[in-house]
Amino acid sequence: HGYELSTQRGSTYNAYLIVDREVVLVDTVWGPFKEQLIENIRQIIDPSKISIVVANHGETDHSGGLPAVMACAPNATVVVSTRGHESIPRHYYQNWKFKPVKTGERMNIGESDLIFVEAPMCHWPDTMFTYLTGRNILMPNDAFGQHYATAFRFNDQVDQCELYSEALKYYANILTPYSKQVAKKIDDVLALNLPVSIIAPSHGVIWRQDPLQIVKAYQKWASGASEPSAVIIYDTMWHATQRMAEASGAGLAASGVPYKLYRMAVSDRNDVLTEIFKAKAVIIGSPTLNNGLLPHLMPILEEIQGLRFQNKIGAAFGSYGWSGESVQILEEHLQKSKIRIVAPGVKAKWQPSADDLAACEQLGKQVAAAVKAS
Repeated sequence: HGYELSTQRGSTYNAYLIVDREVVLVDTVWGPFKEQLIENIRQIIDPSKISIVVANHGETDHSGGLPAVMACAPNATVVVSTRGHESIPRHYYQNWKFKPVKTGERMNIGESDLIFVEAPMCHWPDTMFTYLTGRNILMPNDAFGQHYATAFRFNDQVDQCELYSEALKYYANILTPYSKQVAKKIDDVLALNLPVSIIAPSHGVIWRQDPLQIVKAYQKWASGASEPSAVIIYDTMWHATQRMAEASGAGLAASGVPYKLYRMAVSDRNDVLTEIFKAKAVIIGSPTLNNGLLPHLMPILEEIQGLRFQNKIGAAFGSYGWSGESVQILEEHLQKSKIRIVAPGVKAKWQPSADDLAACEQLGKQVAAAVKAS
């Protein structure tokens, strides 16, 4: 999705071919896979017979194969949302025939209709969902997807724990900033009273067994609900800050609040962000380096601010040798991220003393009390 997002289980780019009186292709793929897409279509039907291409979203991992498809079917109509009519032509600068559509518009393709639902900021402003009548298939592009590549196509064929984990990671790292829009769009789609037998996203497996389970999960995730737990993230030079992190964790554990501890120099940022999304509290620690923080912490702090997590609480700690700005800087990051600080920051000069570690343990207990009170 345009930046480094870890995909330990791989990913897929899904496009959907509908053969009716009209031959319709819903979405394409990332450009490097365009030949594979065309060959897959050719195994079913001559690509020149495609008369409609629905571009649900302009991002090039889904529209990148559009030039190759249109080269095969130059007379095809490209159906886009009203905002897609702004974005997609400015990606490719081609004289294609575009048809912008709005929510609720229908297009008859033979025995079935396509129904379109604009879904602005369910990732990008141009995002749109497409619904196929008859088969009752919702094709929502990025929504309800996962970065998850398997030998199978459907949700009931894969490990359910892996699937849930990847769907949650996808939401936490991509869609979280747009949770209000996601919740509203789910309400809009449900208000159409369309039966949904299959949800076919543009990444990962297709939801055919109890497809609305992922819709219910999105409703929960979009609400800002969290688990009564905490995440501690830190980095360290000579283990002083690490000892403080462990002491903070001991305070949480003594209060009965589960926590996870991550040193960012050796942790996957997207996995950690997923854990922060799930948890009520985040505690952050860093030594002071050059009047600032250790570099491995900066990317995740920027992402925490950008993802705009809801209803979080937090605290900060750190070690230093002479200037000691790290705790203040961390607290400023928490405030910018609208994370409510619930315990005074703890600073330790050089290696933490027994009193410093006791203060960190007390910090953990204060955060735990706030978790339980929320």
